[in-house]
Amino acid sequence: MNPRVTAVILNTNRREDTLACLASLARNTDRELSIIVLDNASTDGSVEAIHAAYPEVRIIALTENKGYAGNNNVGIAAALADGADWVLVLNEDTVPAPDCIERLVATGESDPHIAFVGPLVLHYDEPEVIQSAGVTLSRAWDSRHLGQDEPDHGQFTLAHAVPALSGCALLVRAVAIRDFGALDERFFYYFEETEWCVRATRHSWKIIQEPKARLWHKGVQRNYKPGPSVTYYNVRNRFLMMSLHQAPPAAWAGAWLQTARTLTSWTVKPRWQHMRPHRDALWQGTLDFLRGRWGMRPT
Repeated sequence: MNPRVTAVILNTNRREDTLACLASLARNTDRELSIIVLDNASTDGSVEAIHAAYPEVRIIALTENKGYAGNNNVGIAAALADGADWVLVLNEDTVPAPDCIERLVATGESDPHIAFVGPLVLHYDEPEVIQSAGVTLSRAWDSRHLGQDEPDHGQFTLAHAVPALSGCALLVRAVAIRDFGALDERFFYYFEETEWCVRATRHSWKIIQEPKARLWHKGVQRNYKPGPSVTYYNVRNRFLMMSLHQAPPAAWAGAWLQTARTLTSWTVKPRWQHMRPHRDALWQGTLDFLRGRWGMRPT
C-alpha cells in the first residue's frame, strides 16, 4: 500500500498563485495525494475559485492569523487526524515538477529514520538557477542556503543530509511529528522551519535534501529585498532558536557581535541611512527576545 500524503497549503489573498500550485499538483504522479488549503481570511475570491476549479480540495477557513507556524499547524493537525503518513507543507507560490512528490516520498520511505525530505528549489523566474539545495547554519547559527543563485549544472545529484531545509516545501513524516511536535508557534514567521529541523535532529531524526525532486518557487528572487519585519523576526527568532537548543558560547558571542556591528553601522554610517527602519526593527527584535515577547511583531 502506498503511503498517504497530504499537502497543506496556506493562502492569504494569493488566488492566482494558489490556483497555479494546485494545477501543478493535479499533474503530480503520486496518486495517494490529498490536499488541504488553509485560507487566511482572503478577500480576493480565493475560496470560491478553488471550490470551482478543485472541488476535491478541502478548504479550512482560519479564524485567527497565527503566522506561518500557527496557521500551518492547523493543516498539519488536520492531516494527521485524516491518517496521513506524510505531510507536505507547501507554499502557495510554488510549482512542483510532476514527479516531485513521488521522488520525495521514495527517499523518505528508504529510511525509517528520515523525518524531513526537501526538493531542489529553483527560482521560478530563472528556472535553471538554484534557490536552495538545503540549509546550513553558520558558527553563529545564521542560516545559509546551499547553492543559492548558482546555475544548476548538476552539482547536486545525490540525496544528502543537511541541518535544515527551505520552508517553501517540507515533506514531514507523520510519526516524526508525533515524536518531536509541530511547528513552534512562538516564531510566528521566519526561522520556524529551521528550528523544526534542528529539533528533529536533536531527537535523532535525519533531514535529507533530494535534488532529483525539483520545485520552482516564486518568492525570494535573486533581487529579493526583505522589509523591516523580516529583519525583526530574523533577529528575534534566531536568538529564540539558539536559546531553545543550547547554542554554544562561541555561537552566542558571534551572534551578539554581528547584531551589535549591524546596529552600529545602520546608526552612525551615512551610507546606511536608508536602513534606519531596519535598524529600528533589529533593535525591537533584540529587545523582544530579551523580554520573551513572541508571536506577531507588535505595531
